[in-house]
Parts: sequence; structure tokens; C-alpha cells
Amino acid sequence: MFLYRLSRIMTRNTPMNLSRAAAVAKKEFIQITRDPRSLALAFAIPALLIFLFGYGLTLDVDNVPMAIWNQDKSQTSRDFILNFNNSRYFNIVGYYENYRDMEYRLDRDEILMFMVIPKDFSKNIQAKKETPIQIVLDGSDSNTARFAQGYGESVVLRYNDNFMTRAITEGGTMNPVPIDLRDRAWFNPNRESNYFIVPGNIAVIIMIISALLTSLTVAKEWERGTMEQLISTPVRSQELILGKLAPYFIIGLIDIAIAVSMGYYIFNVPLSGNVFLLFVLSSIFLVGALSLGLYISIFAKNQRLASQIAIMATFLPTYLLSGFMFAIFNMPKIIQSFTFLIPARYYMVILRGIYLKGIGARALWPQILFLSIFAVFMVTVANRAFKKKVVAGNA
Repeated sequence: MFLYRLSRIMTRNTPMNLSRAAAVAKKEFIQITRDPRSLALAFAIPALLIFLFGYGLTLDVDNVPMAIWNQDKSQTSRDFILNFNNSRYFNIVGYYENYRDMEYRLDRDEILMFMVIPKDFSKNIQAKKETPIQIVLDGSDSNTARFAQGYGESVVLRYNDNFMTRAITEGGTMNPVPIDLRDRAWFNPNRESNYFIVPGNIAVIIMIISALLTSLTVAKEWERGTMEQLISTPVRSQELILGKLAPYFIIGLIDIAIAVSMGYYIFNVPLSGNVFLLFVLSSIFLVGALSLGLYISIFAKNQRLASQIAIMATFLPTYLLSGFMFAIFNMPKIIQSFTFLIPARYYMVILRGIYLKGIGARALWPQILFLSIFAVFMVTVANRAFKKKVVAGNA
């Protein structure tokens, strides 16, 4: 259905000559190989970085979303949970009665961790015996998981210290460690940072292609004076768009393959999910990202301006607001609401879900739906904008 919709948008009920589109694609390939110039950066970028780093973003992790399965259901266990509930580092979003529901929330990135309190928790505490509790972390975000683990250990350590103080005051004897915290990081047991970085880099690579390459395609034609020559040819606007996007689409798929291969053979990051599904969903995001870059190029008509707009609109949000460098739940609420408009946010969930968690399309359908809407919308906008430019130039 998605491919059918795209084909309808591109053709607009008019026949498309693929040989003409292929000729445009060949021309674009030649221009790519002959134009290795680096792109200029805008003066506004440093100001934006200072704003985001100084106000909107922080490396401290607060309000870690967590779920709890309290099997004991005693006042003692509830008092212990209060230590997490009263901490600014944790945000208890739900209480559940089984692993399955908490695993489902963890897969969908609705929580970062969950804690399981055993049935004999209060009995062991009252008997002054060592009591194990389990904390499971989402290791796909290794940096945040490491912070959350440290915060959890500090809460337990403080509880142990208070318990020991009360026991000494009462003159009793007890095991010096009443609670034995047993944490485990799923999807990334050793909390390797490469497991977090490699999937995120795939999104960055794709956005680089759209921002630094396709944003120059049409603007370059106008600056060089070759757009008038293209307008005078029988090539339709849809064929020009297809021909200009095709080379970068192929380059994008090759870059994804290179990133996956390097991640596996150099950084020892395995691909847990379906590689075919990864490329299919990456293709959807790639189409939308390339169309966005092309639209910027059509709008700007100037390579310098186009590159600056593209970096501001795509490259920086991918790095800073997609969840790649910073946890979204730790951002201010106004910044969090803005991230819902960043397509890379949804693509990042897809990458980590397939790459690290091995989940399929059923668990990722909200992200797939948004990226499909994004791709169709951007292809439609770019097609209409390009057609207007061709008509105006021809006039």
C-alpha cells in the first residue's frame, strides 16, 4: 500500500518514462563524483548548540521511568518502594503482576527499568536475613542504563544504612546487608557503549545524506544555470525527482550495509533482529529524509543557504533530539513535545528495537506508521514544489 501510494504521487496519473529518469540519475551520479566540496556551516549553529546544551539538555539523568512488581504486598515492601518513589531520579509509571506486561513496556520504550520484589521480602527483613530483589534495565541505551543502575544501588545502599542504624540502636543482631540487589541489563548485558552508538549512527548517516547531499541538488542546477536546460528537455518533474533521489537512495542503502558490517566485524555489535526488516524500514525513512532535503534545495535555490537550512532542520535534531545522545524523558517538557515532530526519534526506536531487542514489526507499528506518513508527505510536498519551479522557469 505504501509503495502504491508513492507511485500514485510520483506519476499523478501521467505516464513516467523510466529511461529519462535513469538518464537524470546517471547525470546526478556523475555530478556527485565530480563535486567533493565541503559545505559551509551557518553562524546560527553555534548559538543553537549553546541553547540546547545550556538549557534544553543535560547529562544528568532524572525521572527514570520504571515499573514495579511487588509480590510481597506488605507494608514493609511498600515502605521500601517509597525510597524510589520519593527520589527525583525515578518515576514509577506503573505496578504490574507479571513479567510479561513489564517486558512489553520495556520493548516499547515506555519504561527504562523494572523491579521485582519477592514474596518473602518482609519475612526476610523481619528475620534480619539477606533479601534479594531484582532490577532489569534496558541496556540498549547503555549510558542511561548505567546511570539508572547507579541510582538504584544508591537507593538500596541508603535503605541498608538506615536499617542497620535502627538495628544497632535497638541493640539487635542482623546481617549487615539486609537487601541483596541483583540487577541485570537486558539487550546489552555488559552495557557496552558500542551497542548504543552503532544503531544510532545509522540514523545519523541517513540524515547526513539528506542534509548534505540532496539539499544541494536543485540549488546547484539553478546556480550553474543548467536548470533551464533541464526544463527545456522532455523530462517531467516527477522523472527529475526520481532521477535525483535514486543515486542518493542507493548510496544510503550502501551506507547502512557498511554500518551494519562495521558494527558486527569491528565493534562486535550483533544484529539481533531481521536484517531484511531493518532495510525495508530504513528505506521508508530514507525516502522521507531525501525528499525533505530535496524540498529544501528546491525552496532555497542557493547551495549555501540550502546546506544551512538542511543542517538546522535535519542533522542537528537527529543528533540532539532523537534520543541518540540524550534521553528524551530527561529533557524539559517543552523540548519533549518538540521531539514528537522529529522523524529520527521514531527511526531510532526502530533501529534499537530490531538491532538490539530483536523485535518485529508488530511491536514497532506506531513508528512504522509515522515514518510512512512522513515519507508520503515529503514526497508529495517535494513533487508539488518541484513542479511549480519547473512551470515558473518554463514560463
